[in-house]
Amino acid sequence: MAASRPHHRAPPGRVPTRCVAALCAACFLLGVCVVNRYWAVPEPPDCRSKANSGRSRAMLSQAQTREVVIALDRTISDIEMRLAAARAAQMRSQGVSPSDSAADQGNMRPRLLFVMGIMTTFNNRRRRDSIRKTWMPEGRACEGLRRLEKDKGIVMRFVIGRSANPGPDSEVERAMDAEDKEYNDILRLNHVEGQDGLPLKIQMFLSTALSTWDADFYVKVDDDVHVNIGITRSILARHRSKPRVYIGCMKSGPVIANNESKYYEPDHWKFGTAGNNYFRHATRQLYAITRDLATYVSANKHILHKYTNEDVSFGSWLIGLDVEHVDERSLCCGIPPDCEWKAQAGNPCGASFDWNCSGVCNPAERMEEVHRRCWEHREAALPQAQES
Repeated sequence: MAASRPHHRAPPGRVPTRCVAALCAACFLLGVCVVNRYWAVPEPPDCRSKANSGRSRAMLSQAQTREVVIALDRTISDIEMRLAAARAAQMRSQGVSPSDSAADQGNMRPRLLFVMGIMTTFNNRRRRDSIRKTWMPEGRACEGLRRLEKDKGIVMRFVIGRSANPGPDSEVERAMDAEDKEYNDILRLNHVEGQDGLPLKIQMFLSTALSTWDADFYVKVDDDVHVNIGITRSILARHRSKPRVYIGCMKSGPVIANNESKYYEPDHWKFGTAGNNYFRHATRQLYAITRDLATYVSANKHILHKYTNEDVSFGSWLIGLDVEHVDERSLCCGIPPDCEWKAQAGNPCGASFDWNCSGVCNPAERMEEVHRRCWEHREAALPQAQES
């Protein structure tokens, strides 16, 4: 019976559960290592980096636009300057220029010697009146000024801008209109008075004067300076044949780095180490430039740097050009008795003022006295005065 009992095969051996779990874990870890080594998973997008990238592109676009605008401005300025120079050369060859008066429009006349702009402000009516009574030609309704223009080729105007709030109700504007109607000796600028300082006003004066009168020289003077018109005319006439001349009392004052000083220069670092001086430039009381230089300043006024001081600014506009600087000391004489002594020595003064006041001290009260003692025609009476 034992022989007839069927034979059963033993079942195969089983792998333990722990071994299977360990093998699965090992395979997972191996897979992770392989993926990290050969498959670089892209990082999720960063919104901040996208914003920074967009901002950078915007800044680059703005910078490129700015460069294009600057280049265009330079091109326009160059064209304007060349056009003005060509027009001036043509007028010079013809020896004539367009009239500035409505009655004379269409007529032609000889070119002027100089246009003088007397810088003034709304509150300086008494200063203007003192000049009208002394060294400016007499005559209401601009009669004396018209004779001076016709006979000597000289134009003189008080230069002033507009008020911050112009309009029919502005007392300042009404007062200026009435004064101009009475004397007809005021040149109004399309410029807000007191805004951006005197350098911009000088630029606006040159632009307006160039478009109104054709002259060999354009002169700037303050309204507290005594001027001998005849002597100034003789000085400028000596340089009339020169194309680029800058005439005045040349100086080179210290650059003030102390921010508590009245004359503090924010751009002092541009002039080197402490204790350095400015480049040579004319004093602000009176200076003159030729037409070519006036055209250059007018055409490039939007890119010419403006320093704290007006005279430094003006000198900087010309320092890099081929310009002859004429140091004319007779344009910065002192008040009496200095101007009297120089007249007696045969060197009459073209302009007189007090250095302590940067002009005639109390000009509204003292201009008449200075004129009486320093007037150019006194030199003819000096020998008789000495004899007596």
